[in-house]
Amino acid sequence: MRKPLFFLAFIFVSLILSAQAPKYSNEFLAIGTGARALGMSNSVIASVDDATSAYWNPAGLVLTPSARQVFLMHSEYFAGIAKYDNISIAAVTSDSSALAFTYIRFGVDNIPNTTDLIDAQGNIDYDRITTFSAIDNAFLISYSRKMPIDNLRIGANVKIIRRRIGDFGGSWGFGIDAGAQYQLKKWKFGAVLRDVTSTFNAWSFTLDDRTREVFTLTGNEIPENSLELTLPRLLLGGGRSFQISNSFNIYPEAGLDVTFDGKRNTLIKTNFMSIDPHFGFELGYKSFAFLRGGIGNIQQETNFDGNLVRTMQPNLGVGINIKNVLTIDYAFTDIGDVSVALYSHVFSLKLNINGKETSPSL
Repeated sequence: MRKPLFFLAFIFVSLILSAQAPKYSNEFLAIGTGARALGMSNSVIASVDDATSAYWNPAGLVLTPSARQVFLMHSEYFAGIAKYDNISIAAVTSDSSALAFTYIRFGVDNIPNTTDLIDAQGNIDYDRITTFSAIDNAFLISYSRKMPIDNLRIGANVKIIRRRIGDFGGSWGFGIDAGAQYQLKKWKFGAVLRDVTSTFNAWSFTLDDRTREVFTLTGNEIPENSLELTLPRLLLGGGRSFQISNSFNIYPEAGLDVTFDGKRNTLIKTNFMSIDPHFGFELGYKSFAFLRGGIGNIQQETNFDGNLVRTMQPNLGVGINIKNVLTIDYAFTDIGDVSVALYSHVFSLKLNINGKETSPSL
């Protein structure tokens, strides 16, 4: 019995050692979902309590304020070239547990394929140009449960990843996320470990001889079948709710994104890990209207004069909760320094079905 177990262990270790661990693997799953979270610069790990918990922190699913909740989101980036869509369906199965299914799609469509632009005689024929899509898909199944310890919740995701680049190639991936939330009076704390066991993407390519020839003539590397590894990422958050008056309250939250794939362009960085801090707030009026803002993506860049400058990403957002049935959120974000002016408009909505008569918590 020991020999088969040793053989399986040897294969597993060999896969890990032979896998590629690029620094920005599966980064489409780091964009973020939900206009509330994006408006707060992703500072929601401790406070998320709806269907978007499936993405941000599955521990918060059990706090979903209705028996069933449907979440929808659409956003576009780089002047509409890339489109990001998300749908989540959450179900509170008991007073202490909840389930959710989430689908995420990030894609660039209608990409020109010019590999056959020049025929065998060397003539340029624009009718030979075709198009293809580069699409990243993720399917998440989430579970959340309240623990015997008061105000402690845990949760986990199982995620299946399907990435495709036209008919040239694609990959299948599998990963696990785990999270926890704890509330102490008006304080909220949260932690998520994404890709707990590392996420594997097995890539395979089907390139014909003509495409390989074009790759060689243009100096491009011919892709080969490989295993891509996404290393774990730790997300931490903490915040406190403040009652300003009978009508207004405010909830600020700070977060830390810790990566272990080498030095990144973040505020705190070492050869072992990088730490990306961010901050957001949500100002609520009678649990009906919300104003949100945040700062994140703090980096050091070189300007046109060759000087190093500190840049950051500002975010703004608003939300309206209609009779605890329908919530409409909007976020206005810039993907980098304000001077770049590549702004994105993000819309999302939540629909409560068989809703409890509760108000959103801050």
